[in-house]
Amino acid sequence: MGAPSRRGDAPKDARPKRSENDRNGDDRAERPRFDRARADAPKSYPPRRPGGRKPAPAGPVNPHPARAAAAHSDGEPQRIAKLLARAGVASRREIERMIEEGRIARDGVVLDTPATILTSLQGVTVDGIAVAAPEPTRLFLFHKPIGYLTTERDPAGRPTIYDRLPTDLPRLMPIGRLDMNTEGLLLLTSDGGFKRQMELPATGVPRTYRARAFGEVSQQQLEDLFDGLEIDGIRYGRIEANLERRTGRNQWIEMTLTEGKNREVRRVLEHLDLKVNRLIRTSYGPFHLNDLPVGAVEEVRQHDLDHFRASLKAAPK
Repeated sequence: MGAPSRRGDAPKDARPKRSENDRNGDDRAERPRFDRARADAPKSYPPRRPGGRKPAPAGPVNPHPARAAAAHSDGEPQRIAKLLARAGVASRREIERMIEEGRIARDGVVLDTPATILTSLQGVTVDGIAVAAPEPTRLFLFHKPIGYLTTERDPAGRPTIYDRLPTDLPRLMPIGRLDMNTEGLLLLTSDGGFKRQMELPATGVPRTYRARAFGEVSQQQLEDLFDGLEIDGIRYGRIEANLERRTGRNQWIEMTLTEGKNREVRRVLEHLDLKVNRLIRTSYGPFHLNDLPVGAVEEVRQHDLDHFRASLKAAPK
């Protein structure tokens, strides 16, 4: 019997082979933004010039007074933070802070714990305004430029992605983050529950990046990342990495990972003595950046989103 593979259940020969065109990125422009055939194009929003959007006001982010009296059908008992996140009010963590601040009530009684279990949002208010019934989940692709923070507000007054987003979009939350100096595909959703599902490492949704890095590295060093590694006590899981091309001492490297830890790509490449001078996220799950202009937004068709969410539920855990 031969010696076992050092890569356990994923031997080197089992890794997908990449053609020369793949390595050079020649097929990137032909790849659809969603990996399924589509009958019609989704709605697109043109790039927004910087400096035009007013800061978001304090208080509830997504209440809709016109639907304040809408009846909420009973459903499965859930924590209030999950229900409000699903309704697009804010992320679960933000909702927990709002509860601590006494901003959320039910039937006029201020709630004091995020562990409150409800079957619906009937009678729930945020800052005294009734919460709207949850709408269908929406998902948008945004080509984030360099120089913008992935946050709603910055105490230091630095520009955020919301300064670049069109004003006619619904209240949206980023799925994962891109740091200020990283550009490329950022997914935005109206559904806090979907956001959390996409970000969890256990869900296993792949993210792909292209990094331009200064220094020397071999393809073998990159292939060794397939086993994962530990840096300063932090364990990073499996990474598929390929050397695309060299330009002088700059290397273009494509990396696909599923965990998305804070600054993971930069830290792993720095561990290999490379200095990252440009980082672009090109895909997240089946959604691709392709030729979406910098600063532009495009909505994913509801049919494509429903198909993807069904595949997440069907995937083995």
